[in-house]
Amino acid sequence: MALQAIAFYLMAAVTLGSGLAVVSARNPVHSVLFLIAAFFSAAGLFVLLGAEFLAMLLVVVYVGAVAVLFLFVVMMLDVDFAELRGGFQRYLPVGLTVGALLLIELLLVLGGWKLAPEAAVLKLSSTPGNVSNTAAIGRLLYTDYIFLFQAAGLILLVAMIGAIVLTLRDRKTSRHQVIRVQNERAVADTLLMVDAGLGAGIKTLGIYRPLVETPPQGRDPVAATELGERRS
Repeated sequence: MALQAIAFYLMAAVTLGSGLAVVSARNPVHSVLFLIAAFFSAAGLFVLLGAEFLAMLLVVVYVGAVAVLFLFVVMMLDVDFAELRGGFQRYLPVGLTVGALLLIELLLVLGGWKLAPEAAVLKLSSTPGNVSNTAAIGRLLYTDYIFLFQAAGLILLVAMIGAIVLTLRDRKTSRHQVIRVQNERAVADTLLMVDAGLGAGIKTLGIYRPLVETPPQGRDPVAATELGERRS
């Protein structure tokens, strides 16, 4: 019991410290690394509670997929930290207002929190041996909380669509594919059969450019010309 208590307090301290470092670190890459440390320590807490499935889910899904995705996105965005620090004072009143509202909401929730009357009895009850941890979570999640589970999925879907809309950039040099043009073209318009003899190379046959010289509809002619020059 003493070893379990030491492990609990150690991983709880790491979880709290990593969570504070996530929101206080100046470098976003460091924030993601602290987030990974918080996930690992939280998984250890789940193991101490006997929820091995949740611990594995936290490591595989959140650390192995979500946190790594955050890390790659932050590194690919190439954020200008000087510009972010320059606008800190301008958005400070709005940030303090939102933070104060969230703090008030948390205090209201904690103030109205009450334990269920049967919580003490359930805490002392023995764990059923005929049902695995995964099966128990599945029954509880897909029976009593199925509507909340579906609502969480819809929220994640809206967040994903919003992230795609905010980060999508349509540049003039982007290569667009017109489905109608692709379906209407014939094989003879794009493919040329060449009888290459034995040992014939570029010096003998030359370089063959694409047969379609006019750019497809919706393509910038200047960009298409530059693209053809790069290919040749």
